[in-house]
Amino acid sequence: MKPPAPYLPAASPALSAADQDALTDLYVRGTPANTLRAYERDLLYITAWKTLRVGTGAVWPETEDVALRFILDHSRDLGDAPPEDIARQVADALIAQGLRKSLACPAPSTLDRRIASWLAFHRMKNLTSPFGTPQVKQARSKARRAAARPPTPKSQHPITRDILEQLLATCRGSRRDCRDRAILMLGWASGGRRRSELTGLMREDVSLKEFEEKGRVWLSLLETKTTTKGDTPRLVLKGRAAQALVHWIEVGQITDGALFRPVSKADRVLKRRLSPDAIYQIVKHRLKMAGLPEDFASPHGLRSGFLTQAALDGAPIQAAMRLSLHRSMAQAQKYYDDVDIAENPATDLLG
Repeated sequence: MKPPAPYLPAASPALSAADQDALTDLYVRGTPANTLRAYERDLLYITAWKTLRVGTGAVWPETEDVALRFILDHSRDLGDAPPEDIARQVADALIAQGLRKSLACPAPSTLDRRIASWLAFHRMKNLTSPFGTPQVKQARSKARRAAARPPTPKSQHPITRDILEQLLATCRGSRRDCRDRAILMLGWASGGRRRSELTGLMREDVSLKEFEEKGRVWLSLLETKTTTKGDTPRLVLKGRAAQALVHWIEVGQITDGALFRPVSKADRVLKRRLSPDAIYQIVKHRLKMAGLPEDFASPHGLRSGFLTQAALDGAPIQAAMRLSLHRSMAQAQKYYDDVDIAENPATDLLG
C-alpha cells in the first residue's frame, strides 16, 4: 500500500488497510483544499531546504538543531551575507529552483505558516515536534519580532463602487463579458467574496426561486476561510447583481456543475470550472480596459472595497459583516476606521 503523504495520518499497525484508507479519506475531506495545497508547497520547500542545508531528507520526528537552523536561516536578510555563507548558498539554490523569491528575510507570516505545516506533519504521525521545545519556541518568538514589518494590504486599492462601475462599463455583450460582469458584481455585492469562494460555486448553490417575484437570488457557499461546511449562512443578491448573475446563467446555459467557467476565444462556454488565478486575470484585464494600472487592485479589492463602501455609506459594521462573513470585528473595523478618521471633523481644525 502506498504510504500516505506526511500531512496525512501515518499507517498504524492497529488498523486494517480498509480502516487506514477510511482515516486518510476522512482527513482529506475534513481539510480545506487551500490548506492541502499549502501543505504540498510547504512540504516541497522544507524537503528541498533540508536536502541542501543538511544533506538528508525528511526525518520524523525532526531534530531540535534542524528546527533551530531553519528558524535562523529564515530570520535574516541573506542579501547582506557573504557568498560563502551556507544559508545564502542554500537560498540561492532555492531561488534557482523557483521555491524562493529572493534573498530578503521572509515575512514572519511565511515562516509561521511553514512551521505550522511542519507541526501538522508531526501531528499526523502522532509524533512530538521540536518546535514545541522551550529554546525553539523562544527563537521563533524572537525571529517573529526581529522581522516584524507593517502589514501590507492584500489589494493596493479597494474596489469601491465608483471603481467597480468603471470595470463593469468594460463588460459589453459577449459571453465572456456577461461572465465577468456576473463575477465582479457577485464578488462585490455578496459581501466581498474570495477567489476560491467564487470558483467553488456550483449551479446547485444558486437558488432562483425568489428572482421573478422579488428580484432576489440566494447563494449557498459550501465553506469559507472563516466558516466550515454546513456552517456558512446563505447570502443574498439583489437588483443589478442578481440580474447579472441570472443573465450569465441563461447566456452560458449553466444548468448544473461549476457556476463560473472559462470562455474560449470563439466565445464558447467550456464545462470545467475557472481556477482562482483566472479571477486575478479577469480583474487585471478589466482594470486595464478601464484605463487603470493593472496593479491598481487585486481580487481582494472586491472584498476591501465592499467594506470600505459600506463604511462610506454609513452601513452598520454588523450588517456588513453578515455578508462579508468576517469572524473578527477588529479586522472588519480597520476599513471603517480608515473612513472614520478621514471624515473626523477634528482633522479640519487648522482649516
